[in-house]
Amino acid sequence: MTPQTTIGRLAQRPEKNKKPKQPFNRREFLRNAGAATLAALAAGDPGALLAAPNKSNAKAKKIAQGNKPKKIEATADTVIVLWMAGGMAHTETFDPKRYTPFEIGMNPNGVLSTFPAIDTVVDGIKFSQGLEKMAAVMDRGTLIRTYTAADLGKILHSRHQYHWHTGYAPPQTVAAPHIGAVIARTLGPVNPAVPAFIDIGQRLDVGEGEELKAFHNAGFLGSEYGPFFIPQPAQAMETVRPAMERARFENRHKKWKQLVQKSPVGQFASDYQQQSLLRSMENAHRLLTSPAAKAFDLSLEPKESYEKYNTGRFGLGCLLAKRLTEAGARFIEVTTEYIPFEYWDSHENGHTRAALMKQQIDAPVAQLILDLERNGRLERTLVVLASEFSRDMMLEGRPGAKVPDQVEVPDKIMELKHYGMHRHFTGAGSVLLFGSGIKKGFLYGQTADERPCKSISKPVVIGDLHATIYRALGIASDLHYEIEKRPFYVTEDGKGKPLKELFA
Repeated sequence: MTPQTTIGRLAQRPEKNKKPKQPFNRREFLRNAGAATLAALAAGDPGALLAAPNKSNAKAKKIAQGNKPKKIEATADTVIVLWMAGGMAHTETFDPKRYTPFEIGMNPNGVLSTFPAIDTVVDGIKFSQGLEKMAAVMDRGTLIRTYTAADLGKILHSRHQYHWHTGYAPPQTVAAPHIGAVIARTLGPVNPAVPAFIDIGQRLDVGEGEELKAFHNAGFLGSEYGPFFIPQPAQAMETVRPAMERARFENRHKKWKQLVQKSPVGQFASDYQQQSLLRSMENAHRLLTSPAAKAFDLSLEPKESYEKYNTGRFGLGCLLAKRLTEAGARFIEVTTEYIPFEYWDSHENGHTRAALMKQQIDAPVAQLILDLERNGRLERTLVVLASEFSRDMMLEGRPGAKVPDQVEVPDKIMELKHYGMHRHFTGAGSVLLFGSGIKKGFLYGQTADERPCKSISKPVVIGDLHATIYRALGIASDLHYEIEKRPFYVTEDGKGKPLKELFA
């Protein structure tokens, strides 16, 4: 039996990607991700096809070869995703509701926001206290208040982050590519010396690291389109500077190619996947010897500029994103980093955590927008700030809970650590967009003013949000790649619809 046959059996496609009857646990998630990765290794060249969705493959090829769809005029060359990993509560950030200050003995059920609302520079749009600098640049962008995460059986970070970044709900029978990899594969680099897809701030050796690896890759598209990782932006220059003398480095580069041939990739992967891995290393080698590597050196940034961003790892990640945009990166993701029970993953101390996170993001996000505008790049750069889902409720659990995995909610809040939004919530969430033809000072969607503060008009799902990002780049939402002799669309089944109302 050939490896391809074995892999094919591991990756039998469920009919029309039907959801599993039971929620998948962590072990099942990893098992399915592993099978999909094996299938990706055996895959050949995933040729791109343009066609209307739900057409037969034969007809898709005919259209791709002849009557191509009308070309979409791109408004962006680069995308920067500012990822609020861990679940950013919308009522504590960009969609404030009625404010109730902390009091010992308070009733948790009536609290919707633990920060007062503040004005932005746009009439009718308010933010939460602690986001004053971002409020001052709201006239440059659009606020979506109704991002509605999918029902995936369980509200879990790994599943929802996978869904947000790939556009597909896990498990999949092929290794679904990250949106950054799709953009890198479809458009190629802006500057050949700069990686087309750069990921800043996320370490993969943390809790749930294997789940993070499941979507922080190019999947079946090939290694050369995967992310160039910079876990520590302050040390970015070290990632593009050989840690040895040039002759020794060149010798190691040659030896590495020999090791690839003897590795499982060399023995079992398709020719395309092997060559893609080799090309990924050639791309890295090109960067190491290019003047473009200076863009990674934050020590070259003027001190005054550096300090405006220096709120920590995320802030310096935004500064690095600015420099890399100037150098010609295609897709950049800067994350506050997902680590279970840290940062935005606020299962307790929600108010205190949110206040600290706002200190990290407020100044650098606003400064990034101002700097991109000042150097004339905001017009061709789409900046997207988002999170996998939101948060609701003062405490974990529910009143009168008896089952082991739930905690009974007391009638009164007695400690500050229980004051804040703690439980995962998919009914609404905030997304900010700036640049690349997006409307300025625009508000999209409305959420309820009473709990649950869910979307009540113009809900936005991930397929439509991705289609909007692709639309800015001139990519059709029904573009698909052929893998295992079937189409894999850049939005699920090619059905994503760009939110045209967001464009000026």
